[in-house]
Amino acid sequence: MHFKAKNRLVNVELDRIRPNPAQPRRRFDGEELEGLSRSIRENGLLQPLLVRRSGEGYELIAGERRLRACRMAGLRTAACIVSDCTPDQSAVMAMTENIQRSNLAIFEEAEGIRRLIDRWHVTQEEAAARLGKSQSAVANKLRLLRFTGPEREKIAAAGLSERHARALLRLEDPAVRFRALGDIAERKYSVRQTEEYVERILAGAEKNQKKTPVIKDVRIFLNTISHAIATMKQSGIAAQTLQSETDDYIECVVRIPKSQAFAGGRKPA
Repeated sequence: MHFKAKNRLVNVELDRIRPNPAQPRRRFDGEELEGLSRSIRENGLLQPLLVRRSGEGYELIAGERRLRACRMAGLRTAACIVSDCTPDQSAVMAMTENIQRSNLAIFEEAEGIRRLIDRWHVTQEEAAARLGKSQSAVANKLRLLRFTGPEREKIAAAGLSERHARALLRLEDPAVRFRALGDIAERKYSVRQTEEYVERILAGAEKNQKKTPVIKDVRIFLNTISHAIATMKQSGIAAQTLQSETDDYIECVVRIPKSQAFAGGRKPA
């Protein structure tokens, strides 16, 4: 999305600047902000904030960290470039500026892209074109939103990368995935080690699925006995089953005449 901005440089009171609702970044490092605020106190704000008019005040387009640091430094006003852009254009600029920063958290970026898609009412492919990304890259980032809140916190705390996270998404069972995430974080696995670990878990699950299932419903066994009796009767064997039930157990007795049981064969000693 291209547009022209009027590069009007003005001093704006910080109290009149409100955050950009499309700002993808949600976490800001306290030490970095403190260092930036000291620099601003000593050297001034070297790079102006980018804002647009909004009602009686201004809406920040780019420069959230600088704005926060200015407030920490005790400034009342800051140099701003005022742009005549639309809310949608402002959202795109806020998103793209942060995407270009390598330290934007993976979930912040994914949430930002989703908010833009919701704002634009567009498909992933159309959003990718506007953001200058491939459709597959956007799809992979949006898949990260399948992680639960606790999983996201653990991934962020462990410093795992997007590739770590994408490997973990192959584990569809949330309980299995969370346990695996704990192991990966504790053992400090690389991306390759994580992929191999996930492969082993999937292989073990597939092997277990191929095992003979354990049947716990007794009705299935009773039906099997009834079917066997019916088959013997069809063969001319006068078999019968007697079934009784008490408060403690179910009793099933099968009776087969000895004369028919050993017909054509040898009676055991």
